[in-house]
Amino acid sequence: METSIVMEDRKNESEKERNDSRLGWIGFIFCLVIAFLVFRYVIGFIVISGDSMNPTLENGNVVLSSNIFFNVDRNDIIIYRDHNGFDVVKRVIGLPKDRIMIQDGSIVVNGQMMNEPYMMGASNDMEEVVVPKDAYFVVGDNRTPGESLDSRSSNVGPIHKSTIQGKVLISLFPFSMALNK
Repeated sequence: METSIVMEDRKNESEKERNDSRLGWIGFIFCLVIAFLVFRYVIGFIVISGDSMNPTLENGNVVLSSNIFFNVDRNDIIIYRDHNGFDVVKRVIGLPKDRIMIQDGSIVVNGQMMNEPYMMGASNDMEEVVVPKDAYFVVGDNRTPGESLDSRSSNVGPIHKSTIQGKVLISLFPFSMALNK
């Protein structure tokens, strides 16, 4: 009788350990799913490819972006999906209904010349365009002709807000929090 009680206790302990192990694996898988969802849809890591955002962001820099909780404003650095399905990083210069032109290599927004201490090179002049409703005018910080394919090109033009994937928050490598000036 006593042996049967001991065996029953061992059986119950073994079953409890299996249940604890299953719960542990379920918890682990749940945490992995949550981490995947956060890194896929809430925040993102982007490796910069190319020189269009020099000197602010250089080829090989790693940036952290907010992909859900963001508002787009002038001078923000954003990630948008181009018509080929690539993620592109550019700076927002024009908001919906803004009038944008480039005169003597300087960007003029709504009649006011922009102060752009972050830019490099000089852009070709451009006739005035009006940014459509629900769109943004974006450019690379490297304004040297041929260095950045952006809204100045008729092949790109203003980008629709639905294509915006997120807003760059900080540069992780090299570390810098002063990106959106």
